[in-house]
Amino acid sequence: MATEIRFGTDGWRAIIADDFTFDNVRVVAQAIANYLNESGKAAEGLVVGYDFRFSSEHFAAAVAEVLGTNGVKVWLCQEGAPTPAVSYSILAQKAAGAVMITASHNPGIWNGMKYRPEYAGAASPEVIAKLEEHIKAVQARGTVERSRLEELTKKGIVTYFDPKPAYFEQVGRLVDLESIKRAGLHLVADAMYGVGAGYFSALLRGGSTRVTNIRSQRNPIFPGINPEPIPPNVGALMDAVREAKADIGIGTDGDADRVGIVDEKGNFVNQLQVYSLLLLYLLEVRGMRGPAVRTVTSTVMADKLGKAYGVPVYETAVGFKYVAPKMLETGAIMGGEESGGFAFKGHIPERDAFVAGLFLLDLRIKLGKPLSEILQYLYDKVGGPHYYARRDFHFEAKRKPEILRRVAEHRPKEMDMMPVLDVNTIDGTKFILEDGSWLLIRFSGTEPVMRIYTETTDPARVDRMLDMGETIAGVR
Repeated sequence: MATEIRFGTDGWRAIIADDFTFDNVRVVAQAIANYLNESGKAAEGLVVGYDFRFSSEHFAAAVAEVLGTNGVKVWLCQEGAPTPAVSYSILAQKAAGAVMITASHNPGIWNGMKYRPEYAGAASPEVIAKLEEHIKAVQARGTVERSRLEELTKKGIVTYFDPKPAYFEQVGRLVDLESIKRAGLHLVADAMYGVGAGYFSALLRGGSTRVTNIRSQRNPIFPGINPEPIPPNVGALMDAVREAKADIGIGTDGDADRVGIVDEKGNFVNQLQVYSLLLLYLLEVRGMRGPAVRTVTSTVMADKLGKAYGVPVYETAVGFKYVAPKMLETGAIMGGEESGGFAFKGHIPERDAFVAGLFLLDLRIKLGKPLSEILQYLYDKVGGPHYYARRDFHFEAKRKPEILRRVAEHRPKEMDMMPVLDVNTIDGTKFILEDGSWLLIRFSGTEPVMRIYTETTDPARVDRMLDMGETIAGVR
């Protein structure tokens, strides 16, 4: 029986040697080749990149062998590279898209594939639907055409390349790197054993600003952590910032498209706060004007900043496959999500941990305050602190229909003695309260996980709201 291969929130992910096998990777590569040939884009070629996970380079080579044999020109990364660098290479090479071998922040036993179309952002639901149709067709026929990589490179069909030079030039156009280099700051960069290792050092080399790297060696096991830059995985980064008395800590996930931030006191700055700080930076420091895009799991602080600066804020379902098209449609200056991924106008509609981190360094320099004080400055703009938390629950697949039914049937008039103004079902079920607080229950698109989220202006209410979410879902 063929494996069901589906692209979730951001690509196809599966457990290595279980469903993520060379045979299945080749099936997906054949489907992508068929899609490109059908749409007349095969001659434009495809970039193929990979992260530091187990055997990622060999899975990438397998993709290149299938694509090249099917008439698709391939630029194959000569070493592991971050997803944003691979995505930008689509524009640099004028390619039809890219394939990235990565499972992002998933545990080390997972690997996966992301597909990026010609606009260098997450594939839209329409593109994903076409790819999945081609995957089923290839599985039904059972035929995959492939040649040896050595033969394809000799013929010039597959070319090895380094994505860094073009990507670094692009970052230099987006960020005042010289100002950051001269600022004399101390940054601790945590690659979390992932493919972002060394990038901040390379970008900021040659000035008085120092970069201390931790967990920068390749280790596909990701010992003691999942490569996701949130607590508790960033404990080592928080400790390193305190010990070094550094100005900021920046963590990047396994493929370096998501960012995690630690302030000068060693405190974690959560993803909703980071979204708001980045939007504040673009609106106030850079003087930009234009819409912002956020997912349903992200912060109402963005909405409040939008009102203060006269710009609209659009809400989408979770995943950059929704955020990227909305950014392109609206000309947004920024898009972001709760998981720590942020994209910016003038760049690619793709999450980029390095640009986000550098923008925060520039915000620190331009406002002349430590990050903890800048956070307070943000709170002054949005009516005080906002508190956020998330709980994850692994579950048996057979329980999902029951949980969905329970949540769908629950329509309270009030929660925690606060009237419920609206119930949003764009992605999961989101209860929106009169004071702007919210509670969301949804299932992950990439893992067998149910998540319960909340954001409120009262820290005492956070656990109460999450407890109510557990009760509603029947997991308490």
